[in-house]
Amino acid sequence: MIDVTYILSGAFTGFVVGLTGVGGGALMMPILLMLGVNPVTAVATDLWFAALTKIAAAGIHSRAEQVDWSVVRRLWIGSLPMALLMVLLVSLGAKVQKVDWLTEAIGLVVLITALGMLLAPRLRALARESRIGEPAKFIRWQPTLTVAAGAVIGLCVALTSVGAGALGSVMLLYLYPLRMTPHRLVATDIMHAIPLALVAGLGYLFAGMVDWQMLASLLLGSIPAVIAGSLLSRRINGRWLQVALALVLILAGIKTLA
Repeated sequence: MIDVTYILSGAFTGFVVGLTGVGGGALMMPILLMLGVNPVTAVATDLWFAALTKIAAAGIHSRAEQVDWSVVRRLWIGSLPMALLMVLLVSLGAKVQKVDWLTEAIGLVVLITALGMLLAPRLRALARESRIGEPAKFIRWQPTLTVAAGAVIGLCVALTSVGAGALGSVMLLYLYPLRMTPHRLVATDIMHAIPLALVAGLGYLFAGMVDWQMLASLLLGSIPAVIAGSLLSRRINGRWLQVALALVLILAGIKTLA
């Protein structure tokens, strides 16, 4: 049965994802928890929501030739094996539904990603100083640190569905302070997140934890909204929206932990 509340939630989240690349997990998860959805069902459904919503946005961003494929591949090397490991654990019968700390883990990751979004300009400034001051050393460690960042993101996404957008964008700003323009960051972040969410969602799918009716309602709102947001992203500086979103996420994270 189609639910208007989920349609509106999907539309709001989809629009934000299209504009900033952030929100598929960080914004949707607190919303679902506040609506009373079981944490495991919320994680399972949100992974598929994020993947399918970002597929709709990816076509627009990739046509603009903004995706940094070398960075995406490095992230995948770290994130996909980590997510696949979690898929195997879930598929083999790990009792995810009995993890009492799942809600707290989601709240904590949301808070970390929100703080990272607020501090992103400062982190990028520090990275630029290091990149310019010691370019050889910085460049030498970039590939390894990017793979490690991917592994951290993969773990967070597989456990909580949060992190591919918000946490990933902060890490990319720090690791690639010169080449990651705002539009390139959004496109690269979205392209990395799609297979990651799909791989992470497979275990929950096989375990029968996805709420398909809720997913249908969310996508009914998010698909047109993410396309609209993606088209507008070329014309709007999304920094003000990221700050507002970070403040909302801080409140949502605190409420989740309360």
